[in-house]
Parts: sequence; C-alpha cells; structure tokens
Amino acid sequence: MRSDPKDCLYCARDERLTKILIEICRLEASTLYLIREQTYRGRCVVALDAHETELFHLDRDALQRFTRDVARAAAALQRAFEPDKINSAIYGDLAPHLHYHVVPKYRGGPSWGEPFALHPPAQRNLPEDDYGQIIAAITAHLPA
Repeated sequence: MRSDPKDCLYCARDERLTKILIEICRLEASTLYLIREQTYRGRCVVALDAHETELFHLDRDALQRFTRDVARAAAALQRAFEPDKINSAIYGDLAPHLHYHVVPKYRGGPSWGEPFALHPPAQRNLPEDDYGQIIAAITAHLPA
C-alpha cells in the first residue's frame, strides 16, 4: 500500500497527530511518541521519519536503524515500568506510515494473554502532568 505523504499525519505532524500522540524524542531513524490513551501504562509508537508504508520497502541499513530504534524504545519501557511483557505490532491500515506500537503488558492487567486493544473501550487519558512523568521515566531509561 502506498500513500501520499501530504495526507499523512506522521509526516504533517499537525493537530491530527498531537491529538493522539506526544513526541518524546527523535531516535536514529524514527520518532518516539507517547500515546495519549494510556490503558497500557507507557504505551508508545515508534514512527519511521521517512514516509514508507512497509518494512520490505526499506533498504537493509534503514531497516536495521529502524529496528534498533524499536528495540531501544522497548528496552526503555522495560526499565521504566517493569512490565511482564512488551507487545509490539505494525498495522497501518488507517495510518499508512510505517510505525510500531510498543505496548507494555502486565499480568492481570488489560488484555493479558491476548493482543492489546488498539482502541480500548474505556479510554484512559491522563492529566498533562502525568504524561510528563511517564515521558521523564522513558527518557531516563532510553539507552544510548
């Protein structure tokens, strides 16, 4: 699936993006975002900076850099929040830009033992200060 970058929320970085995501930092080949909906504490997205829609569109170097970024983000979430498991997924049906969902999961918590809910029925949005605390925890544990 190909898409036009001018229609892409990740490329435009406009209110469509800031309504659902908060930029944490730029990584080697991508940008790390905190998802505002925090049913899964620490849930993030790692979005490739270049406008591509599939992993197989990337050359070897770009694929390795993007994969390292996802691994760095997952490691930071593991250190910051000590989840029992980190789930990751690539979809892109509705937002056709290559991005990984990186989702901490906890035994006994929402969706344990099954895929995380992309749009949980009970949305858990937080006060802005709480987002700042989560972002600080992630950045403090982001490996170089």
